[in-house]
Amino acid sequence: MAFDWFKRKAKNITTSTDEKKDVPKGLWHQTPSGKIVEHEELRKNNYVSPEDGFHVRIGSAEFFEILFDEGKFTELDANVESIDILNFKDTKPYADRLKEVKAKTKLTDSIRNAVGTVKGTEMVVSCMDFAFIGGSLGSVMGEKIRRAIDYCIAHKLPYMIICQSGGARMQEATYSLMQLAKVQAKLAQLSEAGLLYIAYLCDPTFGGITASFAMTADIIMAEPGALIGFAGPRVIRETIGRDLPEGFQTSEFLQEKGFVDFIVKRTEIKDVVSKTVNLLAVHA
Repeated sequence: MAFDWFKRKAKNITTSTDEKKDVPKGLWHQTPSGKIVEHEELRKNNYVSPEDGFHVRIGSAEFFEILFDEGKFTELDANVESIDILNFKDTKPYADRLKEVKAKTKLTDSIRNAVGTVKGTEMVVSCMDFAFIGGSLGSVMGEKIRRAIDYCIAHKLPYMIICQSGGARMQEATYSLMQLAKVQAKLAQLSEAGLLYIAYLCDPTFGGITASFAMTADIIMAEPGALIGFAGPRVIRETIGRDLPEGFQTSEFLQEKGFVDFIVKRTEIKDVVSKTVNLLAVHA
């Protein structure tokens, strides 16, 4: 009788284990500052936390939905995909790595091309997907950018690249590095045709991307707080033997030093791109 208080007199929980439902994954998002945001609220705010302004990393599907009118666009060169040119192997064969990441992301490479209208103005946008081997630059990215530029020249359209990459893809060695010269040569043709090129730098933009076409656009925009550079801070610090300024690789620091023209929030990117194109685009 001394332990009657421990006995349940009524069955308050009657749901069987089989009937219990888990909370759907991705329903909430936590920002680095610790703010908790409902996923749907985040999506409606272009994946920018309304609590602290943090820009959650997104891919080409989300960017195309944000930029193009009614989220409608035509994808270009969708069937161009990476292959193992060199039979490269590190911790696993490159061919296996490609097979795994293609299955996981449902992408064929680290960049997608699309054409559509942005507030009524037709343009081509190439967007990198960081989820595909860190948005790395390989032979397919270079080829897709080349084809996108040719499409712009043929149809007299402005061009935009959304950059988010760790740099060149080591599994393709020199083939990867050759893309830098290839893309720059095509961008020179775009300029000769009198067509505008905009780069939008997201977190992170590093390596050969920064060393080439991310920094040679007519207009360079960047997301707030994006990390942009060539090598990481530890490598630079050890190389020069000096402490680095606080936040020296952020988009705000680079704007102060003249490397970035505008810091543009993702919630404003569509309006800013549209105004920039209408003000500066010169059709041949």
